[in-house]
Amino acid sequence: MHPEIEVLLDHAETRFLKNEELAIFKRYAATLAQRLKVYEFLRDKEVAIFQPIANQLQEAFPQEKQENLERSLTHWILAMRHCAMAMLLNDEGFLKQRLEEWLSGIVKAHQSQQIETTIWKLLQARLKEILSEPALAIAQPFLDQISKILVTGNG
Repeated sequence: MHPEIEVLLDHAETRFLKNEELAIFKRYAATLAQRLKVYEFLRDKEVAIFQPIANQLQEAFPQEKQENLERSLTHWILAMRHCAMAMLLNDEGFLKQRLEEWLSGIVKAHQSQQIETTIWKLLQARLKEILSEPALAIAQPFLDQISKILVTGNG
């Protein structure tokens, strides 16, 4: 859950929320249905999103070992799942913590920068094809966070 909402819930245990606090809660609640729809779409279309990327990746790196391509693609699939959950929770801190715990240094260790960059570009193009503009706008800040970790190696 979004940290700001958690604080509001803590305050609500001892008093009614102030108007400013209630406005924050209303904004969070108003976007929850949209975020849930995007989450469900990403969950239900995972194969449709990543299969074309896998195919294009093999074409782009014909000399690369299959296991290296699969490892990078698996990282992106798992990162995308974490991204979807962070988007649903509306909590970028959740995503950053999860990805840094798990992916910190992996790209550098496997020297897969070019593969990661290619997957990122293919994923961006694929999501633009299948997501509506409002849905993409909801997911994009979280997708950008994945990119920072997997493509640039920065959190």
